Order: sequence, then structure tokens, then C-alpha cells
Amino acid sequence: MATAGPGPSGLYSDVMSPAVLRPWVTAAAKAGLYVTLDLQPGRANLLAEAKTYQSLLELPNVGLALDPEWKLQPGQLPLHQIGSVSIAEVNSVVSWLSALTADHHLPQKLLELHEFRLSMIQNIRQLDTRNDNLSVVINMDGQGAPSSKRTTWRSVVAAAPAGVFFGWKDFYAKDTPMLGPRLTIGHVPTPLLISYQ
Repeated sequence: MATAGPGPSGLYSDVMSPAVLRPWVTAAAKAGLYVTLDLQPGRANLLAEAKTYQSLLELPNVGLALDPEWKLQPGQLPLHQIGSVSIAEVNSVVSWLSALTADHHLPQKLLELHEFRLSMIQNIRQLDTRNDNLSVVINMDGQGAPSSKRTTWRSVVAAAPAGVFFGWKDFYAKDTPMLGPRLTIGHVPTPLLISYQ
């Protein structure tokens, strides 16, 4: 999780131990639930952050989300600007996660990419979508009025490469007003992932 201060690592990111998360992941598996580990890396490298959670990602019910909003460049601070990440850094995670999934004979994994500004994932059309063992979902997680969110949705969908799916996030307090389920699922293409915050 991205943090306001640099922390011991100096990377503006607080890494939660996989051992702390494991009981939650185990309980989710027993309940038939899928878990997505969401990385807010601060100034850390996304692949290095993902590898921290390899022991959990080796489980069949655990996927990964990358949140470029919180990917800071040198000199940037959380909540002072919207972060961004290079497609090369994203594709390094794609390659690693795909290989991990194949090596452990796991079912297809979810790789969720948060995006509400096209600048968040640079050169997104170069995203590697050739890995059948990953299901890549671009989650449009912008907030605000429905008209503004629909404009963002259209931009995100139009800019995306072929071979990805789409998600939509509704915010209880920050959407004015928040769309109900029928209007949310009515977007084209149909969101395959809907999240609430």
C-alpha cells in the first residue's frame, strides 16, 4: 500500500507480510472466494512487489491487481499527483505471473489493471495479451458524476488493446450519484468485474 511517508524502505510503500495475509486467503478459499492482491507500489518496482507475494500467488484462488495511480516516480509523493507506469514494467509482471501460473499448473489467473486516465499506463496498446493462463481486466476506477465516468469508460475501452476484458468501479461516497447495478452492468462492453468502494 502506498504511504504518505517514505517508511523504512524509502519507497513510500508499506508491504504487508504474506504470512499476515495467508489466514485471510485460506478462509476465502474455504468459502469458495477468489482473492485479488492489489499493489500500490509507491516508488517500488511492481515486479519486485509482486514477487514478495509469490507464495500466495502460487495458490489457485489468488490473482493480482496493479494500481498505477500509486506508482510514483522519483521526487513524486502520494496524493500530490496521479502516478503512472511504463508498459515495460507492466509486461514484466505479465511475463512473470504467466510463467508462475504455468509452472505450478494453476487455473487461469486474474490480472487486474486499474486505469482512469490514459496516462496511467504508458503505451497500453503494447500490453502483452498473448498469455492464455492470464485473464487481463482493465478496471475503470474513476469517480464522479455518471456522465464523467461514462466519458472515461469510453476512452479507456477505445485505447485498450485487443484481448482484454473490462471492469467498472462504483464508489459509495465519491460518485454523484452512484449508478445502481442495472446501469453499471449495462455498459458496452459488459463489465466482467464490478467492484464497490
